[in-house]
This record gives sequence, structure tokens and C-alpha cells, in this order.
Amino acid sequence: MTTIPLHPYADPDLFPEGKGDRMIQFREALREAMSEEMREDERIFLMGEEVAEYNGAYKVSQGMLDEFGPKRIVDAPISENGFAGLAVGAAMYGLRPIIEFMSWSFSLVAADQILNNVPKMLYMSGGQWGCPCVFRGNDGAGGQLGSTHSWSVEGLFSNVPGVKIAIPSCPYDAKGMLKTAIRDDDPVFFLESERMLGDKAHVPDPSEGDLLVPFGKAALRRTGDDCTLVSFGRPVNFCIEAADELREEHGVEVDVLDMRTIRPLDMDSIIASLKKTNRLVVVDQCWPFASVASEVIAQTCERAFDLLDHQPLRVNSDDVPAPYSKSLESAFLPHKGKIVRAVLRTVGKS
Repeated sequence: MTTIPLHPYADPDLFPEGKGDRMIQFREALREAMSEEMREDERIFLMGEEVAEYNGAYKVSQGMLDEFGPKRIVDAPISENGFAGLAVGAAMYGLRPIIEFMSWSFSLVAADQILNNVPKMLYMSGGQWGCPCVFRGNDGAGGQLGSTHSWSVEGLFSNVPGVKIAIPSCPYDAKGMLKTAIRDDDPVFFLESERMLGDKAHVPDPSEGDLLVPFGKAALRRTGDDCTLVSFGRPVNFCIEAADELREEHGVEVDVLDMRTIRPLDMDSIIASLKKTNRLVVVDQCWPFASVASEVIAQTCERAFDLLDHQPLRVNSDDVPAPYSKSLESAFLPHKGKIVRAVLRTVGKS
């Protein structure tokens, strides 16, 4: 089994997603994870719109119908509440469904199934049965898709106890975290980014061992003493860009913590970093009000207020519906410029 070091200050060179000769796309990493798990466990099946005959709307499931057949790679009608509800029954019956939402924006029509049924089943049955299923698909602004197709649902859905929420930032984590999600006996919401599906990075060959990335353990992507940058998913890459610019142009060194999962949330690693930096900026693609960033800052103030030498700052998407205009959408989202300005403010260089 290949796992990433869990110590919050492990050498970033030990994180192998950018090293090695085998470079594959984010979508390929997702496909490998599902295929490897389906070969080992006949209870697993994939269902969603266009996942079979069309090879997936974003070609994530390309070739899987040919290998696993129509009983395990199942095209669903355009009815998220219908096939999400099917997953609830299938999981309770002993199967392990993977449900693909073409967009997490569409999951809102299945809110009763995924938020009111799935997370509560284990509790309401007194531990007799749960819903071990994975709901996965594209989250956040996908690129000029308009406001109703650009939801970042993690701020809304993370309020619900009983689910785990995983948000990978690179192909390595996409594969390792999805395999962990599929094996988990709890329901997992797995949030991907359409804009990252073509990203390439190193992912170990399956012959090198079983790649599993644990939930609830952050990864350190950059190291520094001046400020702690906390993020998850696609914005982690903006934080890395900002960290490089801060070092080169301003002489400011930052820790970049990739949370990977927000349910569970690795507050211990955040606090460990704060003991060194004493400053915190949280970068989150949700809207600012009642966001994941708000929760991170609240828990930081509850558990580590005395470590702070400056008020914690949030970098969120602007508090407006997502614009359609390409330039306005870019300005609306968290980006390198916003992050650099927030960090410089915390260190007194703004």
C-alpha cells in the first residue's frame, strides 16, 4: 500500500504527485481508481448520465462499459433524484454504488435522497445498515456555465453530519482518495473540478502497489514561516502559484496546506502550522457567508486563538451569483492576486 506521509511538516519532496515518468490526466486517475476497485469487488457499479455508451460526459468512464458490461456501467435517465434514490436502496441492499453527477449543481434536485436519506440511515437504523455509496462529479465553476451550473456545494453540504467530503487537488490524490472513498463504509461526496480533468501529474503504476490516500490528513504542498495558507481542491493550485510569487517577489515564505477532505477536517495540522507562522489565510471557492473557510477560522479561534498574531483572513468567491462572462467569472473566483494580497496584509506588507 502506498500512502502519503501524515506528519504535518513532512518534506514536500516526499509528495510524489509531481515526480516520476508516468504522467496521467486527472480523468484517467479517476478511471483507474474505479476500474481497479470494480475488478476486486463485484458489488460495485457505476451509474449516471452518459457514463456508459457515451464513455462519460467528460470521458472519465471511457472504456469501462466494454470491460464491465451494462449491468455495472449503467446509463441513467436525466433524473438525479431517481438514480440517487436508486443508490440509497442499492447500498442498503448490500451493493456499493458509485453515482456520477454530471455537475454537483444538478445534485440539488436530489437533495432529499443525498442529504435527508443517505447520511441518516446508519443512525436511524441503530447501526443495522448504512449507505456505503460514493457520489462524485464536477463541482464549482466549470468555465462560463452560468450561475445555476456553477455551484460549489461543499459549504452547503458539509453542514450535514453523516457524510464524508473529499476534494482532491491533483491526479495523485484523485486516484488515492477515490479508492479510499469506494472502500469506505460511510457515504462519501467526492467533488471534482471540470477544469482539472485534463491536468497531468505523476501517479504510480498499479504494479507499484495499492495507492490509498487517507481521509482527514492534510498534505503540505509548500513550506514557510510567515503565514499558513489553507485550501482544498482546485484553489490549492492557486495557493501554490501565490506561494511562489510571494517568495520570489516579496520574500514571504508560506505553508500551503491542502486539506483534501473537509469532512473530516484536519484541524491538528492547521494548528501545528500556526505554531510556526502565527498567521492564517483560508482560500475557499464557496461564497464567504457560512463557508468552509468560516468554519476553519471559527475552529482556529476556539482552539488556537493565542497563536494568532493577526486576524485570520478568508479568500472566497465573491458574494454574488457566478457570472457568465469569462472575465467576470475569473474575477469572481479565488485567484492568485487575491491570495497574495491577503497574505501581504497578514504580514504587514500590504
